[in-house]
Amino acid sequence: MRPEDFTVPEPPVTPLRWQGSWRDGHLRLLDQTRLPRHETWLEHHTAETVIDDIQRLAVRGAPAIGIAGAYALVLAARGVLAGDATLSRPEFLSRLGVAAQPIADARPTAVNLPAAIERHLRLADEAPGSPEQIAAALLAAAEGLDRYELAACAAIGRYGAAWLQGRHRLLTHCNAGALVTTGIGTALAPIYVLHASGEEVFVYADESRPLLQGLRLTAYELAKAGVPHAVQADSAAAGLMRRGGVDAVIVGADRVCANGDVVNKVGTYSVALAAQRHDVPFVVAAPLSTLDATTAGGDDVPIEDRPADARAYLVPEAVPAALEAHAPAFDVTPAALVSALVSEVGVVEKPDKYLLKAWAEQARALQTADDAGR
Repeated sequence: MRPEDFTVPEPPVTPLRWQGSWRDGHLRLLDQTRLPRHETWLEHHTAETVIDDIQRLAVRGAPAIGIAGAYALVLAARGVLAGDATLSRPEFLSRLGVAAQPIADARPTAVNLPAAIERHLRLADEAPGSPEQIAAALLAAAEGLDRYELAACAAIGRYGAAWLQGRHRLLTHCNAGALVTTGIGTALAPIYVLHASGEEVFVYADESRPLLQGLRLTAYELAKAGVPHAVQADSAAAGLMRRGGVDAVIVGADRVCANGDVVNKVGTYSVALAAQRHDVPFVVAAPLSTLDATTAGGDDVPIEDRPADARAYLVPEAVPAALEAHAPAFDVTPAALVSALVSEVGVVEKPDKYLLKAWAEQARALQTADDAGR
């Protein structure tokens, strides 16, 4: 089947929603720290509370935190105006820039968040009119980014499904589904599309320690969507591939560097090495917003270290009181291990810096067209 022939289902869950105008609206976030047992929605009226929820992973995933950051910038603009409604345009833009920095810095590894803030600050500077009109333009930009990521997920789903068709036993690591964006996800998007189109897929979801995003979140999503699946320990992935139990691996990305290196949930590199050893295709699905053409390679990306998370998810009675935890939240998979990279504009096999440079140019063109349309 061609990509356009596949059926795109509705997302099984949506992790964030904006309600109202820039003056009186608020951002609602599904608290992912409480899933799957509790579906709790949090209401945010200030940028500061959104920053806190980004940092504590109540909202997570590169596209989703980019969108949440864009809405937080709207709340920051409202906060600036609430402090002094008589601000001149230059004074407003200056204070907005100061308020935007903590949002951009909330999570260092995923490129979507700082990129969204940088882009929307530029749009604010270019927008005509008063501070109030700029605030309204920021909300329009955030909603535009929201819609773009929704459409990007559908396209990733179609392109990925066309590439994966015939491969029914799929393995994924961490959670890169509807919970990481406003659409059907990135890595899980082709799986949802294949399932909706009648393909008999079965998904192995690595538990993804230490925060267990695979066990808690991927399994939660797949169950909602009715996709057959099983959860396994991260250390079981290589053995399953050795036994011939995996037709392809598909994961998401928090950042794709200019040379094709992929930064994703810690443990992804191990899965990629096992896939190469056992001749299993290793596929990365990510929107162009995750492509960072300004960072040469994975060694240049700041990797978050979260020892508190690692200690929290270890069995207390088995842990010495003086435990020191080595707990990187992400690792780098070299481009040479990536069989294919799927984005909303197609599939690149064996991605390298030359192919990704062309994609970066496409991404800039799409952004320019989107800005002009707004």
